[in-house]
Amino acid sequence: MTENQGKRPLQDYFTAVPPHYDLINRLFTFGMDERWRKKTVALCLATHPEKVLDLCCGTADLAIRIARNAPEGTEVTGLDFSPTMLEIARQKAEQAHLKSRPVFVHGDVNDLPFADGYFDAMAIGFAFRNLTYKNPRTERYLSEIVRVLKKGGEFVIVESSQPPNKMLRKIGHWYVGAVVPLMGSWISRNRAPYQYLADSSRNFYTAEELADLLTKAGFSKVTIKRLFFGAAAIHVAVK
Repeated sequence: MTENQGKRPLQDYFTAVPPHYDLINRLFTFGMDERWRKKTVALCLATHPEKVLDLCCGTADLAIRIARNAPEGTEVTGLDFSPTMLEIARQKAEQAHLKSRPVFVHGDVNDLPFADGYFDAMAIGFAFRNLTYKNPRTERYLSEIVRVLKKGGEFVIVESSQPPNKMLRKIGHWYVGAVVPLMGSWISRNRAPYQYLADSSRNFYTAEELADLLTKAGFSKVTIKRLFFGAAAIHVAVK
């Protein structure tokens, strides 16, 4: 790691929650996160990339789905800064009976261990908020993402968002603020990661604000696909 390891609460959070991570994600989204990942993978593979990166791959739900649906010979890599998450990712990939397993790399978005323009496509599932919500290194992270993506390559992001409808937004904020920390604390016995999840979700960018952030980072085109009345969204950013 290259960034003040002792002062990175997110790394501590994502080392503590993995045993319950997948279960809690299913419960919080009523199982919709799996359908959203399916759409994300379809968009990521639409341009027939030869090399794909699942950024901040966590327990590899996205990387495994990419590997399962990609043509034979596609190189799929998953990167995460949590060794605990990566251990679960490797176990899940072994149990998935894939023709070609993803390669998992322990690394930091602050300094991605890949050559310029290495990947044809990149995807990130519900972790982009961790890179951009009140994060002083956001500019550096986005610069690294742009650097390792080839010209014309696509970066596909599925992330929580803000419903355009004010009433739905209030309901969503109540659910995330009241239910998520309580349920996460009850299941995992660790409230802090889910309090962070609630706070970051309620205060995260709108879909349009996130598109603007990506454009300013150097992407030439960004499209938005809203999910579940705008509570989540998929952004496809083209370098």
